[in-house]
Amino acid sequence: MTSIRCRCVLFDLDGVLVDSTPAVSRVWAGWARAHGFDPDEVVKKAHGRPSIATIRELLPDADHAAEDREVERREIADIEGVVPLPGAVELLKRLPRERCAIVTSCTRPLADVRITAARLPKPKYLVTSNDVKHGKPDPEPYLRGAQLLGAPASECIVIEDAPAGVRAGKAAGARVLALRTTVSDAELRHAGADWIVDDCGKLSLESSLAGEEFLLIGAEQNSSWLRGNR
Repeated sequence: MTSIRCRCVLFDLDGVLVDSTPAVSRVWAGWARAHGFDPDEVVKKAHGRPSIATIRELLPDADHAAEDREVERREIADIEGVVPLPGAVELLKRLPRERCAIVTSCTRPLADVRITAARLPKPKYLVTSNDVKHGKPDPEPYLRGAQLLGAPASECIVIEDAPAGVRAGKAAGARVLALRTTVSDAELRHAGADWIVDDCGKLSLESSLAGEEFLLIGAEQNSSWLRGNR
């Protein structure tokens, strides 16, 4: 076991707490085909970023707001197969609510739908694309999450699955624990992840008292790649 000292935890949503991959893939693949793009490339490009960022990049001359509303409408309507990822519910229930936040590239309505569909505990603090001007990989979302928790980002652990999110966490000054739920270890390492484990099921909370200065999270070292930041 590797003990990771931190004051607060900032969770990404999709690919960390919730498995929404089938729904996301269906929506973006349909959108890609409608616009003549390669579905596989668009699905990969869209993961971990605000949808409007992908739309602007691929359709520079389109009505971005209208396209974004349509993608959101499709994503809210498609919750088939949206389930919690291993260990997510248990970890959220054990963490003090005032010591953790969910920081997602989803809009707030979409985040609420997926949190409800996966039956996750409702977070006290939630940062969505509606709450920031610049989405991941910009550090603003994670800086905002740390601000809500009243802690410097350097005392937080970001838990992410996407390279864009890993870069956002590192740029904010946090340490990043990456999950291999979405991309390869090589991509996560290249983005700057400090640790890589399979999923939240490989994490255990050693101390959960809200009054303590630090929380201790143990990262199980099976076949995981870990770097020596503690």
